Amino acid sequence: MSQDYLGNPLDTEHPQARKALDDFIGGFLGYHPRAEAILASAERHPESALSNALAGILLMFSESPEGPALAERYRQVAARVNAPHPRAALYLALLQAWMDEDLDQVLQLSETLLEHYPRDLFAAKLNQYVQFNRGNWPALLRIALKAVDGCGDVAQSHGMLAFAYEQCHLLEEAEASARQALALQHDEPWAQHALAHVMLTQGRIEEGIAFLERVSPHWQGLNSFMYTHNWWHLALFYLGRGDQARVLEIYDRHVWGVLPAYSQDQVGAVSLLARLELAGVDVGERWQALAPYLQQRHDDTVQPFLSVQYLYGLARADKPEAQRLLQALRERAREAPPFSRAVWAEVTVPLAEGLLAHARGEHTLALARLGVALPRLNEIGGSHAQRDLFAQIELDARLGAQDWAGAQQVLELRRRYDGLDVPTNRALARVYRALGLPGLAQAAVARVEEVLGR
Repeated sequence: MSQDYLGNPLDTEHPQARKALDDFIGGFLGYHPRAEAILASAERHPESALSNALAGILLMFSESPEGPALAERYRQVAARVNAPHPRAALYLALLQAWMDEDLDQVLQLSETLLEHYPRDLFAAKLNQYVQFNRGNWPALLRIALKAVDGCGDVAQSHGMLAFAYEQCHLLEEAEASARQALALQHDEPWAQHALAHVMLTQGRIEEGIAFLERVSPHWQGLNSFMYTHNWWHLALFYLGRGDQARVLEIYDRHVWGVLPAYSQDQVGAVSLLARLELAGVDVGERWQALAPYLQQRHDDTVQPFLSVQYLYGLARADKPEAQRLLQALRERAREAPPFSRAVWAEVTVPLAEGLLAHARGEHTLALARLGVALPRLNEIGGSHAQRDLFAQIELDARLGAQDWAGAQQVLELRRRYDGLDVPTNRALARVYRALGLPGLAQAAVARVEEVLGR
């Protein structure tokens, strides 16, 4: 029986079908667009249940309400194959479970795949994706350790482990795994991404800028998510050092406009525009340019983490679809499957209400609703760096509500990570003046001047 490049069994001997399966696995793990060739290959090879099951799964990764309907045609073809290979049968069952929103079954089946086929890194990556969206970081680590045990010679396994360690706050282990991945493959983008997380969390801002600038040529040719997301990380480092012009340049050239209809490109744009505004930057008409794509998300409740950012972007653009999406989220909270109902009702809805209130300048209401959601933000997924947007919005609501004492506590805790962060120190100067502490205000101003004067 033929095998893929990792040594996993395939259900086809056709050279082109085998190449497409290799391209799918290698492309998906490496964030290359060649993974999408599985769609055409599946149509050409209806006898390959594995090709069609994986094509359907790829469409489920579109993170759109249309995903299940698009995947159905491939599921039907795979289901018609008589006596499919056991690996193909497991992936077909996984696809059906995902389309049915039975994510517990998706996780179980992906673990079963990894148990039967220890070098099936795609099964591990898929499992991590679902656990990531649930905010289950120890599960991310557990599956990554299994992946490295079975496929330790492959850079992507160590990149997966690095990110899992980082999300568990095991930063030294994360850096070691990332560097192991890069030793095996110098341009491994997920390992570069994990290392950026470590440097940001540890306040190694200048080192992070130098590292990401050095490796940024590697991102050319990657899929839009990895390309725009690694540039987004570089923008965060520059924002921390007050280089607003460079951040706007990165937004315009590398973050927005690569694949504007895609969910991850949209939330990356929303997040960076919001952070720029929170730092006092005039973003011009950029919200309006983003709005037409977000308006199509007016009833998109596929993932909480994505939906609340669509809503905030719509609200910042002053579009009525923001209110419509809020209503869709409330309806989703009532109708969600039992395993996720509490997350929608108790975290997502108050978070969305708080974000909408903040966008409308209703700071006291925003503070109240965000205060309900923030302690449980982990449950809606997103990385530490991504979820920090909501903490920054809550901080801005404190400033708007003139909760100077509360803001002082939050800001000084933030300064422990990066003492020279420009937006933090500018806010501290404002807070300490309001609190009647001019000496501390001047010290904050001096830190800003030190950074900008370099």
